[in-house]
Amino acid sequence: MTQFYDTIARFYDAENLDMTDDLAFYSELAAEYGEPILDVGCGTGRVMLHLAQEGYQCVGVDTSPQMLARGKRKVESLGADVAELARFVEGDIATYSAPNTYNMILLPYHAFMHFQEQEQQLAILQQLKTNLAEDGIIVFDLPNAGEAFSTQDDHTISLERTFIEPETGHLVMQQSVSQLDRAEQLLYITWIYDEVTSDGTVKRTVAPLVLRYVFLSELKLLLAASELELFEVHGDYDGSPYADGSPRMIVVAGKAN
Repeated sequence: MTQFYDTIARFYDAENLDMTDDLAFYSELAAEYGEPILDVGCGTGRVMLHLAQEGYQCVGVDTSPQMLARGKRKVESLGADVAELARFVEGDIATYSAPNTYNMILLPYHAFMHFQEQEQQLAILQQLKTNLAEDGIIVFDLPNAGEAFSTQDDHTISLERTFIEPETGHLVMQQSVSQLDRAEQLLYITWIYDEVTSDGTVKRTVAPLVLRYVFLSELKLLLAASELELFEVHGDYDGSPYADGSPRMIVVAGKAN
């Protein structure tokens, strides 16, 4: 996982520039539950820096030095007020012991899918519970696995998007090819970045990644085994109910009473 994000770090912000649909959802939760906030798999700070700019104390944990370095440079560009509120930590969330507890622990867009083994998932949940305030919440933002499993694999390369890489000004064509192992619930995806350099040649960067789909009934059992309780399930960032056909599975959980 670390190698993947180190490889694609310089593309990450440009390719996700339009990924803002979830930010208002997190702002609403922050207004209700408050700070401090822990962002798990924070990357370059897409979510946590949004919340820090709104005045919330945030800590982001990630294993990728390259992503964190870029996040720290972004903090510097946002000024002293944000720098006082946003802190990046290089580390594994399975062993991250915070000095204080958090009112909100966020696992944004697909973060929990990076943990593929059940033992690892349970270890993560136990550590998150240790870092969670008594009345705090943990938020899991996942795709609706049922929708993914209903599609047919075609094993073709798909063009995802084109964007300009800001440091070089190069045009980048981002493509992907994927395969779903339904028995193991594993998605094998390879991201392909074709970068058109100034002399017209194409430089290709290939980055494979494995993610694990999680179904709602499965997550409920994992939470129960960790003495955590499911509070709410949403089907999208607008707070709509989770149902057949929902694009997302957004679970809000906390310590069991």
